[in-house]
Amino acid sequence: MSEHHSRFPPAADDTQDDDAFLERELNLSARGVELVKMEGRVFLRFAGAVRVEGLHVDYRLVPARGVLAKPSKWRKMEVTARRALVEERATRDAVDDLNQEVEEFVREIADQADEFGVDPMLFLHVLAELETSEPAEFVFDRIRQRLLHAIEREQEERHAARTKESINLAEYPASFDVARKMARRFVALLGPTNSGKTHRAMEHLAQADSGVYLAPLRLLALENYERLQNAVRADGGKVKVSLITGEERRLAEGATHVASTVEMLDTKTPVQVAVIDEIQMLADRDRGAAWTAAVCGAPASTVYLVGAPEARRAIEALAERLECPLEVHVLKRKAPLSMEPGAVRKLRNLKRGDAVIAFSRREVLMWRDMITEMGLSVATVYGNLSPEVRRAQAERFREGQADIVVGTDALAMGLNMPIQRIVMTTAVKYNGVEEEEISAALAKQIAGRAGRYGVHEEGFVAGYDDDTHDVMRSLMKEKIPPVPASGFAVAPSLEQLHRISSVTGETSLVKLLKRFVHNIDVPDGFFYPRITEEQNGRAEWLDTLDLSVAEKFTMSLVPISTKVPTLESAWTHWAQSLAKRKVCKLQPHPQELFWQNLQEVEDTCRMYSAYAWLGYRMPEFFPSIEEAQTLAREASERVDALLQQQNAATRKRQSKRERGRW
Repeated sequence: MSEHHSRFPPAADDTQDDDAFLERELNLSARGVELVKMEGRVFLRFAGAVRVEGLHVDYRLVPARGVLAKPSKWRKMEVTARRALVEERATRDAVDDLNQEVEEFVREIADQADEFGVDPMLFLHVLAELETSEPAEFVFDRIRQRLLHAIEREQEERHAARTKESINLAEYPASFDVARKMARRFVALLGPTNSGKTHRAMEHLAQADSGVYLAPLRLLALENYERLQNAVRADGGKVKVSLITGEERRLAEGATHVASTVEMLDTKTPVQVAVIDEIQMLADRDRGAAWTAAVCGAPASTVYLVGAPEARRAIEALAERLECPLEVHVLKRKAPLSMEPGAVRKLRNLKRGDAVIAFSRREVLMWRDMITEMGLSVATVYGNLSPEVRRAQAERFREGQADIVVGTDALAMGLNMPIQRIVMTTAVKYNGVEEEEISAALAKQIAGRAGRYGVHEEGFVAGYDDDTHDVMRSLMKEKIPPVPASGFAVAPSLEQLHRISSVTGETSLVKLLKRFVHNIDVPDGFFYPRITEEQNGRAEWLDTLDLSVAEKFTMSLVPISTKVPTLESAWTHWAQSLAKRKVCKLQPHPQELFWQNLQEVEDTCRMYSAYAWLGYRMPEFFPSIEEAQTLAREASERVDALLQQQNAATRKRQSKRERGRW
């Protein structure tokens, strides 16, 4: 073996150091090759350029065999094995083959674009700008699809032109009349969990003459509604505040402030201060459009953008586009956060103040029972629980009635609790398709809940087993990729769909949504039309009913899971009743809750909440809003009681077993 191939880095146990060594050792950068870790994959990316028919096109793309491994597998590979794999995949032939593929693809796109009078660089410039782990063929397919959409627009010239006259996403910010006319300024408060960023923003909001707080969750809206209620202004007065979420309204007479979920933003009423929480949610696949709308449309003189540091580039890009001055403050965590030296390994090593994290309801309840059998009391938090139950369970832990809290990553957002140590039972989560390692961003957000400032001097993180502990150690060191600074999602409003309908004569919700996506594009891709898969799927069925565009649009957005048969049945019944113009009243049967198991009561609670959401939007057909809220509250109380009963029963059984041993 040559000297060139025998040198090894001094710290072979650190993946990032090993990879940097590999890049230097194999001289990858000189060959236009990058070794990248992103989106749950380790992969190679080739850079180059081609010239075709007067076009110069740069590219940075992943070749067909460019994906090397998942991060968990990559970390376990010896340096020599990694090196061999990189050498095998990053050959001169592989570089030449990709260059040839790009050249053929550019020629194909250039020919098609020329035939229909379209500038090919509108589609090809992204080859050098995309940050993705997808192989080149998938990128090519997406560009072909985008070009196909453009061609469809040309073929539908009359409707497309009229549609574009009715809406132009390039001028999307101008659609928010009140915000557009105001002299707004942005203040970004960015930092990790426990850096005090939300506290600082809320203090400014409480002292303002008027304002709004926008939350990602009902739970956070409720928490900060109460925080504002309890705030004391500089003049000694109290803040008059209302709570507005999709499912609930608590309207205070003469209210100057509002706490609401982000989707409920009132874009017509100007205020002095707005606080947009968890601003990194701009990148969320399904809900990011709500944050785009909030940043563009919050009618406040000062808009606080609160969230993770990786959102900085995106915020700067938005501020520049909106021509709003921006102040950025990067805050540091107030209490240090450290990895435990080793894994927990045994139940008896758990202690008061721990939060044990699993990633499914079933796993949470299993761990709760195992820990309870050790004689410890447990509070339980997971996504399926209503905000009221989550708060009640968190309160038990906060007040010392529960020794340990067991929960999913629902703990990562909101619910300030005196957690000293986060214990991960696994670092693998089901993503809807397969089990995969959690991202560094999620790992850090969960871990950040440990070591509440003012309660603990330091927070700790551990894996329950050795493998999970090692993965968490690596994830805590990993750099989180920034939120993209373009491609901000925009969802259609009812007003926009009505405009498209009026110029095309179209009443099918599926076709209106499709026209919104295909015909309302922005050449530079800064704003991007986005329809969720769930809304699209619902629209197809709703088009079979005798409903107006407005009714179909509203029904397509009801916050209820159609993956749960009983909830899908309720939603279907509501839509069919609406089509028949039948008033759909709730018949209270709270006693039924006592015959249902935990899962059934949880689903019942969600069903009543969804009815209340619908009632606020169509009260003439869904008038039982107060009944729905009362029944949802009773169901929430029943869930909380069942969780406590199960906890107590398990501890009682354990106590009997211990007495039997004597």
